[in-house]
Amino acid sequence: MLDVNCSLQRGSFELDAVFTAPARGVTAVFGRSGSGKSTLMSALAGLVTPRRGSIRWDESVLYDAANHVNVSPERRALGCVFQDARLFPHLSVLGNLRYGFSRARGRPQRISFASVIELLTLESLVERRVLQLSGGEKQRVALGRALLSQPRGLLLDEPLASLDAARKDEVLPYLERLRHELGIPIVYVSHSFDEVVRLADHVVVLGDGKVVASASLPEVCIDPALRSIVGERVVGSVIEGQVVRRDAGDGLATVRSGALELRVARTGASDRIRLHIAADDVTLARERPRAISTRNVLEMQVVRVEPSADSLLVHLARGESNLLARITHSAARELDVQPGIECFALLKAVAAYGRRPDRGAE
Repeated sequence: MLDVNCSLQRGSFELDAVFTAPARGVTAVFGRSGSGKSTLMSALAGLVTPRRGSIRWDESVLYDAANHVNVSPERRALGCVFQDARLFPHLSVLGNLRYGFSRARGRPQRISFASVIELLTLESLVERRVLQLSGGEKQRVALGRALLSQPRGLLLDEPLASLDAARKDEVLPYLERLRHELGIPIVYVSHSFDEVVRLADHVVVLGDGKVVASASLPEVCIDPALRSIVGERVVGSVIEGQVVRRDAGDGLATVRSGALELRVARTGASDRIRLHIAADDVTLARERPRAISTRNVLEMQVVRVEPSADSLLVHLARGESNLLARITHSAARELDVQPGIECFALLKAVAAYGRRPDRGAE
């Protein structure tokens, strides 16, 4: 577990961070600019010292004010990647990667040079100089250098913030591969909820220097604290599924997730997919509709009805699978929507593609 309970002062800004997160998978730290995300990351890395409290990573105490423990950054065994890559310009890509190896300092060699080259597709870059690299290539090299230091975990502080949309799309698949293939714990700072939805398992939401939410990604997606930052459009369901069939002719794929089978658009090459389905994209019907363009008509049961601003959020379930729909009060009255009733959830394939919120926390 990552157990943080500390506070620190930087100028007029005060961070008071209290949360527990799994020391596995990806923990995203999300919030508006100025909420304390990078300050928290600096405290985890040992680059700044809290004025009180403690930081623990699994069995290791990284900081404990009461017992005068403050492990130096190099001994924390955490690989750091920042938004500006911070590569050594006088070295080649190979030289930068070898520097990562030199930082291992006798740690067990769990990640080989060859595996990093293959994982991040660096074969064609190793002889290049840093100034010959694109922004996306620099970030891939920075990731490789951090991995070769044999860290217990990675701290990624807005690694895509300085990249344009095309370069972000270039790097994100590599971050997903890190998440799935290496199993190394990652703390990922971002102000883009698109990135959070795509990568995170657990989310810590910061607001004005305090933790306002800390939960799994599906739980955070329905948390009022998150809505106050990115708006109601973010409210929805997160579904992990397996691609069981692709229809090249119509550009659709069938994704199975628990008791649900969804027809979705443009899933990419991976057989695993994560979808963020906004509640606004789900329509309800009491009877099965006929002759409609909607590709997904799902039999569901209403579990709970929750007031939300000027509408209602309807929590739906089928087996262990869940969906969320937003409807008006008048629609709820006309359909007699209440817990326990059977209904049909209608969802377009283009919506099921995972139309993640494009609004960040700026």
